[in-house]
Order: sequence, then structure tokens, then C-alpha cells
Amino acid sequence: MGESFTGTGFINLNTSPSAIAVTTTNPMDKTIPGSFNSRTLIPNLLIIISGLVGLTGNAMVFWLLGFRLARNAFSVYILNLALADFLFLLCHIIDSTLLLLKFSYPNIIFLPCFNTVMMVPYIAGLSMLSAISTERCLSVVCPIWYRCRRPKHTSTVMCSAIWVLSLLICILNRYFCGFLDTKYEKDNRCLASNFFTAACLIFLFVVLCLSSLALLVRLFCGAGRMKLTRLYATIMLTVLVFLLCGLPFGIHWFLLIWIKIDYGKFAYGLYLAALVLTAINSCANPIIYFFVGSFRHQKHQTLKMVLQRALQDTPETAENTVEMSSSKVEP
Repeated sequence: MGESFTGTGFINLNTSPSAIAVTTTNPMDKTIPGSFNSRTLIPNLLIIISGLVGLTGNAMVFWLLGFRLARNAFSVYILNLALADFLFLLCHIIDSTLLLLKFSYPNIIFLPCFNTVMMVPYIAGLSMLSAISTERCLSVVCPIWYRCRRPKHTSTVMCSAIWVLSLLICILNRYFCGFLDTKYEKDNRCLASNFFTAACLIFLFVVLCLSSLALLVRLFCGAGRMKLTRLYATIMLTVLVFLLCGLPFGIHWFLLIWIKIDYGKFAYGLYLAALVLTAINSCANPIIYFFVGSFRHQKHQTLKMVLQRALQDTPETAENTVEMSSSKVEP
């Protein structure tokens, strides 16, 4: 993306989030590139700590769903979401660690490429959530079509397409807005690329909200409302956490950065909070899965059984508490 004013200086969008964080508006509070001050120390420590927890949790989810459990329509999405969260947290940890070590980025090649890689899993994660919510909505609104007409490998094809499109969007944006730290503020192609990226994210956000709202209406309203299952709870909690923790980062990075605003202490603090929240969002998903899967089951259970139960799509009864999703299994 291009550049934007922050008070008395520019924010270059070819820089990483933490590198932006060390740019201040107070001339008396400037720091050298790659250094940190007291306002960035605590947020970056929180990012590293939560990131390490999230890396472990998402790695476990990926391993269980990829190698230990039979895959179904929704577990394929969850597996790819875990991979996106893992990659995003890994980039977050690297970025924060380099900042705390006072490492100066080689801006020519490494930083633009690193920043592009970092944004791919963020866009892919939002796309995965939208796809999960939309597919669950279709399975409820059109159950006959979903069970009988839905293509067998829809989830796999959708996830592959999401990764390719996310990578393509970021590469094109970086190409049109400069690989070599060139100013593209008034370049029409860069502005068009920025607008297209923001439009894609807004579209995904609208799809996510509408499909989630339709699920809530079907759950709690009407004579033919559906019974709450663990899969419903997993999806709704995951979407809720993203709206609270993951969305602020996207709003700042892709929308507010175009508005030339004065970054005072309050706005600067909000930006640092968005960085921490997006790391919390990526590490919260495994916690949600294991919480939903173990809820009301006090006896000892393996992680495989807990995760399997979190994706259960049948209402629980006294006779049946471990029946798995009735969705079609994909090889």
C-alpha cells in the first residue's frame, strides 16, 4: 500500500506493524529505526507471549485434524484456519522479537516481502471464517440441497482458492505500490490496488456478518428454529472473537491508514491495542475449540476426543454425546 500521514510524519505501509509502532508524532520522542520505547515494550511482550501460546495451540489443532481425525466439510476449514493463524502469529512473533532486539530491518527487499507474507494469512483467516459461516448457513437454510447436491470436495477447493487469492491480492498490492520503498501516494494503480483490497475485505466482512446473523435468527427465532449444537457454538464464538479482536487491526491497516489524521497518544494507544488484540484473536481459536469440546464433560478426555466433540453437529442427548458431524466426509 502507499503512505499516509501520522501527524508530523509519514507511515510507510511497506513497513511492518511494529516498525510503524515506533514512529511517534512528538519530535522529542523519536526513536532510531529498529528501537523501542516504553510504550511499545509491553505490547510486543504481550504479542510474543500470546503468540507462543497460540503457536502451540494451532499446531496441535492442525496436527489432530490433519493426521488423527477423519475430515468433514467443516474440519477442512478449521484445519486451514489453524494454519493461517499459525503463520500470522509466527510473523507477529518474529516482528516483535526483532523490534525488542533493536534489529534494523533491511528495507530494500526483506521488509516488503515479510510484510506481504504477514498479510496473506490475515486475509486468508478472514476468508476462512466467512466460508465456514456461509457454508453452515447453507446447510441450515437449504438442507436437502446441501446433503444431496453439494459437490464432494467443496471445502478443499474453497480453501485452495482462498489461499491463492489471498496471496495474489497481497502480491499485486505490493507490486503496484512498490517493492523498493518508493513513494506511491499519488499513483493511480496503487490507489486502485488499495481500494480493491479494502473492497475485498469489506465484502468478506459483510458476508461473515450476514451469514452469522442468519444462523442466529434460525437458532433463536421462528417456529422451525434449530437446536444448538457444539459446532454452532464453535462457529459463533470464533466469529465473535474475531469481530472483537481481529477486526480492529484490519480496519486500521486497510482503511484508517488512508485518512490523514493526527496520531495523538490516544490514537497511538488504540493502534498498539489493535496489534495485541489481533495476536490474541489468532491464539484464541484453539482455546475455543477445546473449551466447547470439553464443556460439561468432566471425565478425562484426550485432546483428539475434545476436538472431535467441538465439531459435533448433532444435538446431544443422554444416549448420544459423542456422535460426530452429519456432514459429508471428505477424503
